Amino acid sequence: MSAVLLFWSVLIAQLLIVMAMGLAVFRLIRGPRAQDRILAIDTVYVNAMLLLVTLGIRTGSVLYFEAALVIGLLGFVATLALAKFLMRGEVIE
Repeated sequence: MSAVLLFWSVLIAQLLIVMAMGLAVFRLIRGPRAQDRILAIDTVYVNAMLLLVTLGIRTGSVLYFEAALVIGLLGFVATLALAKFLMRGEVIE
């Protein structure tokens, strides 16, 4: 019973994450300001990271967790760089 419950809960979570990613991509395309687009990129990479984690839970492979960690680190640095670019106009001083 618990294996079936785990399967369906992970499947539903993956579907909801894909739906959230689609809405974030919509905001990325349609966002009226650059700040909205940066937040949408941030949301897309967090959703991609969560999708990899749920895929790792579903398959039982450690590789997906490591890929999610790399996406999280690179996404955080990219968000900081874009925010600094919006505030000052340059990334490297």
